[in-house]
Amino acid sequence: MRRGEKLAARAAVFILHITFDHFEILRAIGKGSFGKVCVVQKNDTKKMYAMKYMNKQKCVERNEVRNVFKELQIMQGLEHPFLVNLWYSFQDEEDMFMVVDLLLGGDLRYHLQQNVRFQEGTVKLFICELVLALDYLQSRHIIHRSIKLHINLCLSGHVHITDFNIATMLTKEIQVTTIAGTKPYMAPEMFNSVKPTGYSFAVDWWSLGITAYELLRTRRPYHIRSNTSINEMAHVLRTTPVMYPAAWSAGMVSLLRRLLEPNPEKRFSQLKDIQDFPYLSDVNWDAVLQKRITPEFIPTKGRLNCDPTFELEEMILESKPLHKKKKRLAKKEKDTSKSNSSQACHLQKHLEMLQRDFIVFNREKMALARAFGRPGLWANAADVVLGAH
Repeated sequence: MRRGEKLAARAAVFILHITFDHFEILRAIGKGSFGKVCVVQKNDTKKMYAMKYMNKQKCVERNEVRNVFKELQIMQGLEHPFLVNLWYSFQDEEDMFMVVDLLLGGDLRYHLQQNVRFQEGTVKLFICELVLALDYLQSRHIIHRSIKLHINLCLSGHVHITDFNIATMLTKEIQVTTIAGTKPYMAPEMFNSVKPTGYSFAVDWWSLGITAYELLRTRRPYHIRSNTSINEMAHVLRTTPVMYPAAWSAGMVSLLRRLLEPNPEKRFSQLKDIQDFPYLSDVNWDAVLQKRITPEFIPTKGRLNCDPTFELEEMILESKPLHKKKKRLAKKEKDTSKSNSSQACHLQKHLEMLQRDFIVFNREKMALARAFGRPGLWANAADVVLGAH
């Protein structure tokens, strides 16, 4: 083994096995039906992240394991300035963990609820940043299917796409026809009963148009709710004209019309469409990508920019959360040993499959391999480390 490979292997010892114990839990910032999000600090680097952790049993019971695995598979292959990037994924007996970029600027919905009124220049920059992210996802054959106001801001005011839990890969062999997303943001072709021929990347650009409209007007262009039926949605989108306030610039209105074009073949759905559009002719796209354009709206620093009730509800500010987790796991093991019902055995079987198939990811080890200029180097380094034990 060459000297460089030995150094890489030695460095790998410190970053090969990331666990819950490598992080300090600071506070809760969000929760879902079977997962929670908290701010964490990595013990060695002192870098801050957001950690999403999902209860395995609840995932199995609600048949969500496949979606979690799919999200992990997609996110481990992505890295972009306007995405919430995955850094680590790991598991223990109780939970699955995803550690991602920490964005303390809050999401767009939160700011609208705080009566922030986004000016046209702000929304114009948001659109530019988001189309760069969508173009990147498109180059990776990914349809996000959940572009909406839950887009996160960093403290500098730049947007970042998150939540890949319903994203999907588009291939030449298989059409995407599944109805998935948040109804008010879903494109017409996703539920076209007349011509159910599948849909493509253009659905995300429709959702971008809805989101941009909502940011400017604080309400969406169509009266569609989560309980609106598919048939009602189709009727609303077919018969309701979009109203554009007179105060909006002609350029912004024209851009939104092209994003909210019902026919996906005529809709703006490529970066080139946007870059060639006269309203955006003054945009320096390299400067946008490098975040050298200062946003007009900057989130308030010194505050979390999210609902504070999460922390009150979750109370995860223990000094040694791993110690409490070990107690829970020990109790769980004891309780499981007492139960031999068919239902418990069925659950245990699925949990064992989850344990076996879970995707472990570590962006640090990828960076290490790149630093040594050897794409296959990590396998050698890992073999040495594992052999040393």
